[in-house]
Amino acid sequence: MSNSSSITHFLLLAISDTWQLQLLHFWLFLAIYLAAFLGNGLIITTITWHHHLHTPMYFFLLNLSLLDLGVICTIVPKSMANSLWHSRDISHTGCAAQLFFFVFLVAAEFSLLTIMAYDRYVAICKPLHYGTLLGSRACAHMAAAAWATGFLYSLLHTATTFSLPLCQGNAVGQFFCEIPQLLKLSCSSSYLREAGLLLLSLLAAFGCFVFIVVSYVQIFRAVLRMPSERGRHKAFATCLPHLAVVSLFISTGTFGYLKPSYFSSPSLDLVLAIMYSVVPPAVNPLIYRLRNNELKDALRTLIAGWFQKH
Repeated sequence: MSNSSSITHFLLLAISDTWQLQLLHFWLFLAIYLAAFLGNGLIITTITWHHHLHTPMYFFLLNLSLLDLGVICTIVPKSMANSLWHSRDISHTGCAAQLFFFVFLVAAEFSLLTIMAYDRYVAICKPLHYGTLLGSRACAHMAAAAWATGFLYSLLHTATTFSLPLCQGNAVGQFFCEIPQLLKLSCSSSYLREAGLLLLSLLAAFGCFVFIVVSYVQIFRAVLRMPSERGRHKAFATCLPHLAVVSLFISTGTFGYLKPSYFSSPSLDLVLAIMYSVVPPAVNPLIYRLRNNELKDALRTLIAGWFQKH
């Protein structure tokens, strides 16, 4: 029995053994990475630059873009480098750091998506109390709570995971370090503590999911009762992007982590991991930009102003 501290490096999953497919993986991940960086960077810049977007909804969207950038910067560059240099290695410290930041950012993002559902609920169902319930100080506290929750959650899971003795080698069955794959390397009698923490985490996540569902049931009931068609369209335009992002985030992550073992295969696990870790940061800015006219207009103004200066 060897402790995880005695392992100096881990071996990540190789996308392919052939050089041509490894190059294809590199260019595909590079395109997704640049799309995520450009899309989220434009949203952050647009919201920061335009003062009329300094509202709770856009403040939370700015935080979401920061988290998305963090997620894709945590896992994609190492995978790209490994494909380019025909390597699978990641150091023990690098694996622990990757796991910590990935869990931290994803947990904070899920907390933030829950807060954003509350923001939309108050804006549509209790508009007269919106300024009171979601003032600037309250929004700052909510965002800080989301980040702090992700940090503490990740610290707990990372410390627990890397304190387990590893008896099954050092080959991680994924292109980045994540908890389920590292648990497969631990001794059969030692992972119950971390498995219990994961179960409690799933229960907490399910509670957030129920809160989001209930919030949107109330939102859609209120929207359908609006007499103005323009009002309904505007309400849907601000709610549907958030609902689409939540659905993509939850559906891919839930299926990836809770699918039956007999339904699992290395190729399916790889595709699902890409769907819940790499695709959302690149797709989320596109979803928000397509459905939000106010954000699109501000982005056009920002780009037009940049071209005029240059």
